[in-house]
Amino acid sequence: MKRIIIIRVCEIFLKGKNRFYFLNLLEEHVKKALSGINFKLEKLQMRYLVEDFDESDFQTIIEKLKKVSGVHTISPAYSVDSDYEKIKECVIPLCEDFKGSFKVETNRADKSFAIPSVELSRMLGGDILSVYGKNIYVDVKKPQNTVKIDMRENGKSLIYTQTIKCVGGMPIGSSGHGFLMLSGGIDSPVAGYMMCKRGMKLSSVHFHSYPYTGEAAKEKVITLGKMIAEYSAGMKLYVVKFTKIQEAIHKKCAEDLMITMMRRFMMRITERLAAMHGGQAIITGESLGQVASQTVESITSSNSVVTMPVFRPLIAFDKLETIEIAERIGTYETSILPYEDCCTVFLPKYPAIKPKMDRILKEEARLDVDALIEEALSDVEVIYL
Repeated sequence: MKRIIIIRVCEIFLKGKNRFYFLNLLEEHVKKALSGINFKLEKLQMRYLVEDFDESDFQTIIEKLKKVSGVHTISPAYSVDSDYEKIKECVIPLCEDFKGSFKVETNRADKSFAIPSVELSRMLGGDILSVYGKNIYVDVKKPQNTVKIDMRENGKSLIYTQTIKCVGGMPIGSSGHGFLMLSGGIDSPVAGYMMCKRGMKLSSVHFHSYPYTGEAAKEKVITLGKMIAEYSAGMKLYVVKFTKIQEAIHKKCAEDLMITMMRRFMMRITERLAAMHGGQAIITGESLGQVASQTVESITSSNSVVTMPVFRPLIAFDKLETIEIAERIGTYETSILPYEDCCTVFLPKYPAIKPKMDRILKEEARLDVDALIEEALSDVEVIYL
């Protein structure tokens, strides 16, 4: 009897003749996530097995696999010879903590095994009841606990009781390279996570307004970046000094357009960084109508200054839906730390909700846009996460 971890994928098996490209990427990222741990990765049809690892690394492997994009579910399991007594010997202790209803479910891929699936499940169910019958009962329709037996063609049976949901989606790198506009708030880390699910490799851009925003605000963003980097198989964070741009807008442009103008500069700078470093798209955490800068008119204004695709994976989410994901991926508690980002600097009392493009262009003409962008790009800090 050997302790293993089963890895399953989902969408990859819909990819037809291109399937092996996606599988090779997934294998590469599983190995990268588990670097520094001794293990063996065995490929089976429709799944992988992580085996030959030290028991002390078991929980670490579980936590790291949960963050590998493309992994649909995992199961802590045991591998035993496909022999009834050996299967029974493994199954009985796994049911020790069962309460209420249960069932045994058998998948017999090995048709040479003499006992049919339904009969094997019935026999094992009887064995379990004979040991724990006072605390449990059989319910084959809606059981509270399930023992699964997966009998493989190689003469081994995989036995488990737990299935853990992971990121799912596609492996990182299969859907290009996007540049995430990463603030210190709740939304943008979730947006990055959502694009990782779709297989997009991330870099991120943060706009820092020292001395109006301090080092604590920057460290908060670095912490959030490290959390998202785990889903992106690593990530570069580009920190852009944004103070002079904000001061220029505040001094020369209409107050109510402050946020609109800032967003236009951010989009331009992010696109320039992406073009210099292999990016193919811009990612934001915007949600339609959530704040003044996220109305249709404001989004149209931001889009008009770039030619790259702009992905807004949260565009139809309400705040509670975004918070639910942030809590699940572990970014929420950091996001709500009370350190202000650049978007809170020179915040207008009454920001324009539906800015008119002709007025935006007239106000923007008061600025030397190209010079301000060039100066910001001349001193970008790069942090490897």
